[in-house]
Amino acid sequence: MSTKQTPIPAVPQKSGFAVLIGRSNVGKSTLLNTMVGTKVAITTPKPQTTRLPVQGILSRPDGQVVFVDTPGLMKKSKDALTKKLAEFVKESLKDVDVIVYVVDPTRAIGDEEKSALALIRNIEKPKILVLNKCDLRDRAFLDHYKDLADQFTTVIDVSAMTGTNVNTLIDEIFSYAKEGDAFYPEGQVTSMKSELWLAELVREKLFLRLREEVPYTTHVEVEDMQSREDGTLYVAATIYTTDERYKRMIIGRGGQGVKEIGQSTRNELEAVMQRKVFLDLTVEVDSHWVDRLG
Repeated sequence: MSTKQTPIPAVPQKSGFAVLIGRSNVGKSTLLNTMVGTKVAITTPKPQTTRLPVQGILSRPDGQVVFVDTPGLMKKSKDALTKKLAEFVKESLKDVDVIVYVVDPTRAIGDEEKSALALIRNIEKPKILVLNKCDLRDRAFLDHYKDLADQFTTVIDVSAMTGTNVNTLIDEIFSYAKEGDAFYPEGQVTSMKSELWLAELVREKLFLRLREEVPYTTHVEVEDMQSREDGTLYVAATIYTTDERYKRMIIGRGGQGVKEIGQSTRNELEAVMQRKVFLDLTVEVDSHWVDRLG
């Protein structure tokens, strides 16, 4: 007697885009890295670390979601860089499947928050309110943010730093993806070109090392990247800043400043790539580098 096994139906493949938006320094980049499972966006304690929309890719057996991390919104500053970042955010909100709005309940709702909320108010897409930093005891303004719940499809409490409830958030995001093929090959975690990711990594070290005003005057471009015969990765990059005095601060006494930035970057690159890296950093003055963004 023969028996036929009933074939297990294939799980429909889903794919979609989710944009992360919010005011500056609420933990969007940390959340992106946690969801993807590796570092694709740079993170520092300083606001507006993210300048370009960064795409992180998460593939699962049931499909793929592309996360777009946007620059944080700041209302007070009216400089050219801030205006450019605001344009990037607005552009990133087009043609997405779900909006992930991240807030920091340790900070009061102010003008920046209201401006960010206004950007998404009339967009007819599913919206998830993410209450970040649930690992902290004192989230003094948590109830104020919970009062925003009627503006959102759902509300999820997470910790981007520890990963608490992040899988719940991911499942919710996937529920809004549509049936369709993956956008990128399985295993690819970001759409960023290697040169851009390397430049961002240098800029992260700049932000971490330099005093308050200097990092915002800087931009990094990778001019050359090649593998040498001995297996070493050679990278030549230029740090651009807007004023001669900032150039002196970045270089430091006896070149110590730029040396430390290079060493810190190289250590992380070698750990990630498992190979030797030779990083050739120079510092130049260019007051118009903002014009080259995007």
